[in-house]
Amino acid sequence: MPLPPPSVQRTRMHLRSVQLDGYKRVDGCWDIEARLIDVKDHDYPLSSGLRKRGESVHDMWVRVTIDHQMTILDAIACTDAMPYVDYCDQIAPAYAQVVGLNLFHGFRTAVKTLFRGTRGCSHLSELLMFLPTAALQTFASDVRDNDDSGQKPYQLDRCHALESHSDAVRRFYPRWYRGQKPG
Repeated sequence: MPLPPPSVQRTRMHLRSVQLDGYKRVDGCWDIEARLIDVKDHDYPLSSGLRKRGESVHDMWVRVTIDHQMTILDAIACTDAMPYVDYCDQIAPAYAQVVGLNLFHGFRTAVKTLFRGTRGCSHLSELLMFLPTAALQTFASDVRDNDDSGQKPYQLDRCHALESHSDAVRRFYPRWYRGQKPG
């Protein structure tokens, strides 16, 4: 169901697009790529120069290579469009610091610590925050969500709909249903 129509006339001023792509590699690893693009629907004067309507203010990428345990084996960031050429793009190599982190164990906290304040780019750091769920969806393409391997499916107890005491778990994952929630 889409959002209801706005109650007041309005003019769009900004468009941010975020795209995430997941790839299975022939070496058994996985690549997760994230891209952020910001454009304005009008000419946009910046201290560094005018950005014409529709011209990217930001166009930034992050790619991580992960193994089956969701550990980052390689990471790269790049900036194709930015407000301050030769300044904004200088921080991209710092994002290699995520190598060795695990997307599912303390990743978001580590990113906030590593790149807080002026230690990073807010846009590149924001892209990193999307990676865990994009990785999960990429892996889900290769694993049945109700595989009866004996291991609890990863998605259970990670959102309100799939909480172990929920009707959804009772219906779709009866083996893992834990009955009415106490209290």
